[in-house]
Amino acid sequence: MQTRSYTKDERALTKLAASQGGFFTSKQAATIGYTAPKRNYHVHAGNWVRERRGIFRLTTQPLPPRPDLILWWLWSRNRQDDPQGVYSYQTALSLHELTDVMPSRLHMTVPTGFRRSAAIPKAVVLHKTHLSSSDVEHIDGVPVTKPLRTLLDVAAGASLPGEDLRTAFAGAVRTGKITRAEIAAAQRDPQSRESLRVLQGRKR
Repeated sequence: MQTRSYTKDERALTKLAASQGGFFTSKQAATIGYTAPKRNYHVHAGNWVRERRGIFRLTTQPLPPRPDLILWWLWSRNRQDDPQGVYSYQTALSLHELTDVMPSRLHMTVPTGFRRSAAIPKAVVLHKTHLSSSDVEHIDGVPVTKPLRTLLDVAAGASLPGEDLRTAFAGAVRTGKITRAEIAAAQRDPQSRESLRVLQGRKR
């Protein structure tokens, strides 16, 4: 049986897609060498799936455990094709396994200047603020706010009962997901201090 040989472009695209759960953008494909006619050909031939406008998936790649996370992260890209979104709030709580609640919509934090010409999809809830690199880690190949930042955000929004937040906070501290150094840093931040008080169950 003759083994199919892959072109340089195919190898490059396969490597790129593998690093993104099988997904890639039209600009990424174009950078490799896939012109618009070539992209249309591969979609019609069944080699690629057009998941959303400008976002494709290789059919030869296995689906990741949470393909929706990759898809909407790529959707959040800016004009330079760099994804801007970081999963946060209730979605991050779930990804960190700090709650049993599975949110019906994906919560994502984007920069304050984030703009899209089309309407925001119903599957996504956007929160706009600046996140520092120290607020973010990666889970399943996508950026997610760290446990303490996640809990501080949820506490500030009062979107979960205080008892649930205190239980999640205590569990994260016990398992080492939140460190004493992180708590001390949050205590010094005026914007985080009140939310931290809620998480610790302290009175004013």
